[in-house]
Amino acid sequence: MLKCPRDGSELVIEHHSGIEVDHCTKCSGRWLDHHELDHLEALAAPEEHTRRAMIEYAKRPSELNCPVCGEQMRAFNYRAYNLEIDTCEEEHGFWLDAGEEGQVRDIMEERVRGLERAASAEESWGKFLGRVGKKSVWDNIKGMFGGRRRR
Repeated sequence: MLKCPRDGSELVIEHHSGIEVDHCTKCSGRWLDHHELDHLEALAAPEEHTRRAMIEYAKRPSELNCPVCGEQMRAFNYRAYNLEIDTCEEEHGFWLDAGEEGQVRDIMEERVRGLERAASAEESWGKFLGRVGKKSVWDNIKGMFGGRRRR
């Protein structure tokens, strides 16, 4: 039985959306096995958006020990957001304090929206350039000013 790295309580197994999560009933923290963070991200984002970026920024020693091997974990800012997560150096898993599971989902949803906006803007820009390329530079300049001439 795994123990909570925050308060030493026994972790209780729960099932959320196909993920087996070890939950602390005292502090509401959650232990996710290493691959389960990927699964949590995939719930909020299609697979092509989940792992394209580095997830660990500002790495530093954690105050917590891994509930699997007992070694000191590493803390980091998740995907460069102001969300500190702890992970085992031996890749046993991730510790999420109360509420951080929802923050991971929110970050992934925000990231997907940003990627979709960028793709839409790129497509619009490409269409604009396609139209611009069919006119002369002078025609484009006149078009920006409604084709009016000064007198």
